[in-house]
Amino acid sequence: MNEAAPAGTQVVAPLKRETFSDRIAADLRRAIISGEIEAGDQLREIELAARFGVSRGPLREALGLLASEGLVVSVPYTGTRVLKLTAKDVREIYTMRTCLESLAFKEIWNSRSEAFATELEARHKKLLGTQQLSDHVASSEAEVSLHSLVYEFCGHTLLHESWLRIAGRLQFYLAVHQRAHGRTAPIDDAHERYVQLALGDSLDRMLDEIEAHMQRGIVQMEDYLDG
Repeated sequence: MNEAAPAGTQVVAPLKRETFSDRIAADLRRAIISGEIEAGDQLREIELAARFGVSRGPLREALGLLASEGLVVSVPYTGTRVLKLTAKDVREIYTMRTCLESLAFKEIWNSRSEAFATELEARHKKLLGTQQLSDHVASSEAEVSLHSLVYEFCGHTLLHESWLRIAGRLQFYLAVHQRAHGRTAPIDDAHERYVQLALGDSLDRMLDEIEAHMQRGIVQMEDYLDG
């Protein structure tokens, strides 16, 4: 039988290992997306364990989570490194996004609700608000959140799961793109047409905008990487 805690003492449940892993992963993700840890940098377990004050077990779990998101890459006999973007990576992520997002809007088009419209406008407003923060992580996170909405509402479980697999890597791409152009957030009107058409009455125009929106991203990122 456990002894009762002294009066006035706050009983705190011990943290679970996955809580430590999630926290470490979140801190590492922010460091990578912000550029504090640069693309191609090697992640040494001993140094990271000392930095976070944790054992290597939860650290490895955190690195495994980031690997599943595509932010880090483990190479046998070499170690774990932060993803280094190539033009091929960019083309793959944007062409995949075009297919996924087009399908998501086809799935939701005839069942868009007032709740969907309200939340889309709220997320767009939040994205615009990040322009005042000078924070690549916050702005890229808000942009991914905006694009996530259609997957959350479309009711297609496998489609949503597919999106979640690339969302973390996309946030990294967006932050790199913003830094490459000397910005900390998208330009003011980057998503205005996207939001208007998403709430409009023409699916064909929405699909055309998705194609154009993604193509602009491909061209700009490829130009940066080639340069």
